[in-house]
Amino acid sequence: MGLFANAGRSVVAAATAALLGRSAYAPPDDDLPGSGIDEAEVEYIRRLMGGQLQPLPQSQTRWYLSDLERAEFDADTGDLARAARLMRAARRDGRLSGVLSTRTSGLVRLPKRFRGDPEVVAALELGHADTRDGDTRSVFDEMCPPSELALLAADCVLLGVAIGELVPVQGRDYPVLVRLDPEFLLYRWNENRWYFRSIAGPVPITPGDGRWVLITSGGRIAPWQHGLWRCVARAYIRKEHAQLHKDNYEGKLANPARVAYSPQGSSEDQKLEWFKRVMAWGVNTVFALTPGYEVKLLESNGRGWESFDTTISECNTEMIISVAGQTVTVDGGAGFQNSDIHKTIRADLIKATADDVAAAMNTQVIPPFVAVRWGVDAINGRPCVVDWDVTPPKDRNSEAQSMVTTGTAIKQLAEALAAVNLELDVPAMCVRFAIPIKGDTQGDGGATEVDRDRPGLRLVPDPDDTDDDDNELDDDEAAA
Repeated sequence: MGLFANAGRSVVAAATAALLGRSAYAPPDDDLPGSGIDEAEVEYIRRLMGGQLQPLPQSQTRWYLSDLERAEFDADTGDLARAARLMRAARRDGRLSGVLSTRTSGLVRLPKRFRGDPEVVAALELGHADTRDGDTRSVFDEMCPPSELALLAADCVLLGVAIGELVPVQGRDYPVLVRLDPEFLLYRWNENRWYFRSIAGPVPITPGDGRWVLITSGGRIAPWQHGLWRCVARAYIRKEHAQLHKDNYEGKLANPARVAYSPQGSSEDQKLEWFKRVMAWGVNTVFALTPGYEVKLLESNGRGWESFDTTISECNTEMIISVAGQTVTVDGGAGFQNSDIHKTIRADLIKATADDVAAAMNTQVIPPFVAVRWGVDAINGRPCVVDWDVTPPKDRNSEAQSMVTTGTAIKQLAEALAAVNLELDVPAMCVRFAIPIKGDTQGDGGATEVDRDRPGLRLVPDPDDTDDDDNELDDDEAAA
C-alpha cells in the first residue's frame, strides 16, 4: 500500500479536490475501468518487477515528417506515445538540450519561498542551514528532488503535460516524487480522464490523491495542443536530415575522384599497367611520369554544402526561439549562475513555467504531506504554499552608481537653489530616488521589505478648508 490506504487516499483526494479544482476533470468513480495504483494486483505485479510501474520505453532513432503528422493525429485522440518518443529523441540535439536545461534545471534551482503555517513551513525547510559547511537539502528537496522537477518542467514545456508518482519511502512519513515517461499517458475523451499505461495495464490517474502528480501546463482541455513539441519536432527532423545529407556530401567529396591520362599512342598493356598503378594510389604515393602521362584529383568546386548549413542554422534558431523566446548566444563564458537565467530566457516564460510547477506542488504534493503529518483537516486549517523567486537579481553596481549620481545632483541643486534663496526638499528627493534615510517611515529607510514595495501615502488636508476641526483626524481614523 502507500502512505494512505485506499480509504485514506479517497479522503485526501476529496480534501484536495477544491484546491485542484478537480471538478474540471471527471470525479473519482469506482465504476470506471482500470485498477487503482494501490490495488492488490498492481502492487503484486510491481513487486515482481522490482517496484517498477512504468513499462520499458521504446526509442526510435530515425524520424521523418510523416512521423510527425502521425504523432499529431495520435495526440488528438489522447495518445501521446509517439509525441513523447519524438521529444525524447529531439533532446539528443545539443542546442535544444542546452537551452531547455537552462529554462528547467536553472529554474527549479532558483531560491524557493514558503508561505503559510509557520510549523508546516519549518517542517518543509528542515535541513537548510543545519551544517557549518553550508546548506543541505531540505525536506521539500528530499520529497521533490530538483532533478525530477526539472524533468517534469521539461515535459510541461515540450508536451504541455507531465506525469509523476509520489512513491512511498520506508522509514519516513513523506514520499519521493518520481517523474514518469509521458509516453505512457493516455487521455480518454469519453471519460474525461487520464490513464497511465503501466506494466499492470491502464491505471486511472486522480491528481492530488497522494500518489499522482499531473501537471497540465497547456490547459485542462487537450494540453498537448499547446506544447512546443510540434514546432520543435519539425525543426529537429529537418536538422537531422540536413546533417545526414551534409555528412554524405562531405564523405563523397572527402575522397575526390582520381583521373589518370596515358599517351595516345600507348598500347593496351601499357594503359592497363598504368591504371593499375593509379588504382593502388595510397598515402604518400609518388609517381615518376614520362611525357604524355598525367595524374590528378577531380575535386568539386560547387557550393552545395551551403544549403545544408543554412537549413541547420534555421532549425537551431527555430528551436532556441521556441524554448527561450529569443536567440541565446552561446559564448562559452563562465558557468551557470542564478543571475544568468534571466539573461538567456525571456522573463515571462520563466514565470509561466515556475507557476505551473508551483501550482502542482501546492495542490498535489504539499497537501498530502500535511495530511499525513497533521491530519486531513490540516489541509485547510494549516495551509502552506511554495513558489520560486524568479525576479531578476538587482545590479548592485548600477544601484550604487545611481546613489552616487543622486548625491551629486542633490549637492549641486542645493547650491544652485541657495544662490536664489531657495531650499531643496532633500527628504522628498530621497523618497523619489529610493535613498534610505535612518528613521524614515515614508521612504525606504526604516521600512520593512513589504512596505518598501508600497507607495508612501499620506493624508493631506485641503488647503482651502479653513475649519481646523474638520481637518483633524482622531486616533482611530488616523490608524485606519
